[in-house]
Amino acid sequence: MVLGLQDRSWKFFKKTIVIGIVLLLWQVMPAFGYVDTRSLPAFSEVVLSLAELTLSGELLKHAGASFHHTLLGFLLAVAVAIPLGIFMGWFKRVERIADPLVQLCRNTATLALYPVFILVFGLGELSKIGIIFWGSVWPILINTIEGVKTVDPLLVKAARSMAISRLSLFAQVILPAAVPAIITGLRISATRSIIILVAAEMLGAHAGLGFLIFDARHKYEIEKMYAGILILVMLGMSVNYLIVKLENYLTRWKGPVENV
Repeated sequence: MVLGLQDRSWKFFKKTIVIGIVLLLWQVMPAFGYVDTRSLPAFSEVVLSLAELTLSGELLKHAGASFHHTLLGFLLAVAVAIPLGIFMGWFKRVERIADPLVQLCRNTATLALYPVFILVFGLGELSKIGIIFWGSVWPILINTIEGVKTVDPLLVKAARSMAISRLSLFAQVILPAAVPAIITGLRISATRSIIILVAAEMLGAHAGLGFLIFDARHKYEIEKMYAGILILVMLGMSVNYLIVKLENYLTRWKGPVENV
């Protein structure tokens, strides 16, 4: 038990030491004049600004708006992409017919379409949720299709040899085997949704972390700008951690998946 605790402590230390070194350099270099504080303030000043944003309630306002936009757009993408990807992956003829359109859409720069979403939905929440959905749906869809297509045929044949129903085949064979590929799509889409969110909130928004960062840069409140960036970094890491935990749970029959 002691050895197991020591092993976990050592793994945690190895994962955090690099981050600790970066934060230390961030604090020391501006303090000793190696970096212009007008471009990169000390880490302690950024943390102080973050605390002020938290205490004033401003951070909660902006983070709440960003979370609302991201969550709705991402969940809508999941709800559409996974069922559609399973359908297209299983029925190969449908996938072959639809693949040119899918490739065309997923290779179109997402932010280049944002003006179109603004024209259709206006500058309100719908355009932001819509562009996040558009940018998030394709990685999930493509990975779901590939996950279903690459299921081991021997598993399918073995299940069919036991007279398993089509519904049970999907639930007990196809979906579990496709989960790792689907999770990969979720991780890519979650990261993309945050990136798209920031860009979308910099235009025609009155709240959100992207607006906070852009507005702070415009007002030359550099510490506040970096505080917003720091929140986005922590948000991205938290989402990635939760998705990895979900993968560990859904694929526990394969053994643990390392968080990278």
